[in-house]
Amino acid sequence: MSLRRDNREVSRPSRPLSARARILGAILAVACIGLAIVGSVTFLVQRERVVNEVNDRLKAQVDRLHTVAGDAPSEADATGSGATTASEDLSIDDFDSVEDYLYSAVARLVPARNEAAVAIVDDQARFIPATLSGFDISGNQELIDRAIAETAGGETKIGTAVTEQGSLRYIAIPVTMPGDPQTGIYVRAIDLGAELSPVTAAITTYSIAAVIMLAAIGIVGWFVAGRLLSPIRDLRNAADAITLDDLSPRLSPQGNDDISDLTRTVNSMLDRLEGSVDVQRQLLDDVRHELKTPITIVRGHLELMDPSDAADVATTREIGMAELDRLTRLVDDIDLLATVEGDGFTMAEVDLAALTARVGELVTVIPGHRWSVDSLADGRIVGDADRLLQAWLQLADNASKYTPAGSTIQLGSLLNSSGAQLWVSDHGPGIPPASRHRIFRRFDRAHGKRTVGGSGLGLAIVDAIAKGHGGLCAVTDTPGGGATFTIHLPLPTTPLPAPVRAGDVVLQREAAG
Repeated sequence: MSLRRDNREVSRPSRPLSARARILGAILAVACIGLAIVGSVTFLVQRERVVNEVNDRLKAQVDRLHTVAGDAPSEADATGSGATTASEDLSIDDFDSVEDYLYSAVARLVPARNEAAVAIVDDQARFIPATLSGFDISGNQELIDRAIAETAGGETKIGTAVTEQGSLRYIAIPVTMPGDPQTGIYVRAIDLGAELSPVTAAITTYSIAAVIMLAAIGIVGWFVAGRLLSPIRDLRNAADAITLDDLSPRLSPQGNDDISDLTRTVNSMLDRLEGSVDVQRQLLDDVRHELKTPITIVRGHLELMDPSDAADVATTREIGMAELDRLTRLVDDIDLLATVEGDGFTMAEVDLAALTARVGELVTVIPGHRWSVDSLADGRIVGDADRLLQAWLQLADNASKYTPAGSTIQLGSLLNSSGAQLWVSDHGPGIPPASRHRIFRRFDRAHGKRTVGGSGLGLAIVDAIAKGHGGLCAVTDTPGGGATFTIHLPLPTTPLPAPVRAGDVVLQREAAG
């Protein structure tokens, strides 16, 4: 036993992550991706907006070089957005040299906060604003060299330079004057990192809030997933506790969700499984009991038989053959019972009048009785005509065995709002009410003794066929004495009853009776 247990434990597949962890991981992954997409899109949109504003401010410097303020800017203008109000047009034609023009332009176009300006004359930084409201780029040789190189063709250039002073968005405007060999460049730069700092701060705050939210989702999701999966754990524990010796463990459904429905379905499955196992155990016990009798009889006669006595040998042979025939019938009936208790039905419309007439013709070959068809139902039901014919003939054969020879046995069919009834009435000794609950059991009889031939499975087969059609078989008293067996079948529009376990058969039969 220990070796088998060890092998089973070794072969059990490893589970690196539980379902709870997987569900929580999926939720967190989706939430993380969603938050990341929202944050990224928001950052990119805000960054693009800021960059566009910076570009507009830089491009405006081209026009301001042609229209500059004649008066000195106020302090408010020096710390504002960098825009100046033109109170005097100052043309480059009014200056004698590029150097004088750039000096005047730098003096009047005061940079705003996060902005810088420098005038380059003959590749050298010469002038910076006297009021330094922004920052100084005159010492940023990397930016100056780049501006000189990009404007060598005489075109205005706008770009971004990553230097020691940070990421600078700049515009370089070349300035020339006819008759002046000097070349000048007006450079205006904006600290892009400083301009984007509000956006960066907002994204940082968003990121912190997102992390906190993910942590909250993880904590809450862990407990919620555990709560939702608790019925699954109970189901697993119940499945581990179920054995063939004990099929009683059940789950307690809680709530009205899909998992609760699964719990109820599993309980229903366990009920059917327990009922099936109980029936199979009872069948095995009954078969074992029924087989013992003919085997004991045959063995006893063989042991007592005198081989030298021909008459004794012949008698023993007849007894053995009779018992073997009974065993054959028993095996056939067991096989038939297993078939009708399974799905061996072919459902179709059945004409009750034709079925009743057919049964009336077939029962006439059963000797010793007068047969009478008292009623013919006019209508159709849904069922397996062959199986219904088989069950009805079994009731007729059963009635002939327990009815005195020469008596009349009636049969017939009815159809009303409650369904169809196929009945057989005899005038024999009848069945006591106290015994009616067990006559449909396998190998059982009303009087507890085998007074007639048969395997004891006839009524069990009839009952199984009736249940296979959603109905039942019941027994009542016949007026004047005797027993009436009736197969009750539902109409096609009548909902089929739920499967009935062995312990509930008594209630159904008594209700029908």
